[in-house]
Amino acid sequence: MKKSILVSLLVAATLFIVGCQESTKKKTESSPNEETKELSILEKIANANGYKNWKDVNKITYTFNVDRDSSHFQRTWHWSPKEEKVTLISSKDTINYHTSQKDSTLTKTDQAFINDKYWLLFPFQLVWDKGFDYTVKEEVNSPLHKEILTEISISYNNEDGYTPGDMYKIYINKNYMIKEWSFHPQGAEKAALVNTWEDYESQKGIKFAKMHQDSTGSFKLYFTNVSIQ
Repeated sequence: MKKSILVSLLVAATLFIVGCQESTKKKTESSPNEETKELSILEKIANANGYKNWKDVNKITYTFNVDRDSSHFQRTWHWSPKEEKVTLISSKDTINYHTSQKDSTLTKTDQAFINDKYWLLFPFQLVWDKGFDYTVKEEVNSPLHKEILTEISISYNNEDGYTPGDMYKIYINKNYMIKEWSFHPQGAEKAALVNTWEDYESQKGIKFAKMHQDSTGSFKLYFTNVSIQ
């Protein structure tokens, strides 16, 4: 299933839809006589956030919130990944659909689902997704807090998903945890959005950042009522 990454949306708030292909990369198991395969840096990020526990997850519920200046927006999701079932609950409507059976009438709903899921589980998208190239730079000053971190630039191709061609940069610490990221629509040199990854929580071995905010604090994107079963 083809998806994209990071595109601006939302009433009175700068958000972005991100794209993905929900295909999990197959990993070759080494026999006792084979040399253990070295994990890529993307796999290490996913594992640091509990990717090995994903197989045990049956349902995730969360409320996606955005505060920008005096405005507030929120919507709640119920997602059963094994059954491919999604429910959106907003102030306007309740929508149920299957991710493998959506039609054109559900495009906007699915875009919103992808966007919000990426914010919550982005480290896993690094191993779920295909169709991008990435580069790694060690010891880079992060854009917000000027921490010495590792920068990974990810550029999606021009073929897949809702918004192909976008680029973003993530900044990870020595424990492979994301501390900051920036979004570059269509690969633009200047970032359209730069924000933190903070207030991490763990449920059922899955780690996720509950808070993302810009340098001024006037933009806050955060999760509440998170339940992983």
